[in-house]
Amino acid sequence: MKKAVVLLSGGLDSATVLAIAKSEGYDCYCLSLDYHQRHIAELQAAKRVAQELGATEHRIFQLDLSTFGGSALTDNSIAVPQAPSAGIPITYVPARNTIMLSLAMAWAEVLGAYDIFIGVNALDYSGYPDCRGEYIKAFEHMANLATKSAVEGHPLALHTPLIDLSKAEIIRRGTQLGVDYSTTVSCYQANADGLACGMCDSCRLRRDGFAAAGMLDQTLYA
Repeated sequence: MKKAVVLLSGGLDSATVLAIAKSEGYDCYCLSLDYHQRHIAELQAAKRVAQELGATEHRIFQLDLSTFGGSALTDNSIAVPQAPSAGIPITYVPARNTIMLSLAMAWAEVLGAYDIFIGVNALDYSGYPDCRGEYIKAFEHMANLATKSAVEGHPLALHTPLIDLSKAEIIRRGTQLGVDYSTTVSCYQANADGLACGMCDSCRLRRDGFAAAGMLDQTLYA
């Protein structure tokens, strides 16, 4: 089977991406990042999702981005917004997607994998600059200049199957592929039991997505 590295946060989108990669015949190696985010519930969810959807391997890479802070997700002194804000929100984590894609690129080269899947979305997202299609294209171009495998004739492809889908469309697609969304965690400030706050931007997008899809929201709220 062809191999792929799948970035897996434990949230709704990344679980759907893993299911899509599996459905396309990939042997999936999942990578999660413990960056000292506000809670570890999403990492626990990532372990469950990887197991339930049949990942070949799942690794959690540790890198302390709280050293820099600058985000409500890496600095506990910054409150998570409970209402949409203008511009790029304070929940944006500087360079997070670039770091995760770089790690995925490195592991892919070691594995002999030429495909990376990431669940970025340009429609129902919070305005993060590293979720845009032009960013993904630029990173893919850089990766194929920077890696030994690409220079030797095996270019790397970045797959973003959710990038043009609404949250409702993502949920419908994942449901068709058998994703159990009750095991995922999308909340920015879930509690120790993995229960969502129901008030942050991520919870709002998730709740609205289920409503638009006409499906029961199985999210466990505090």
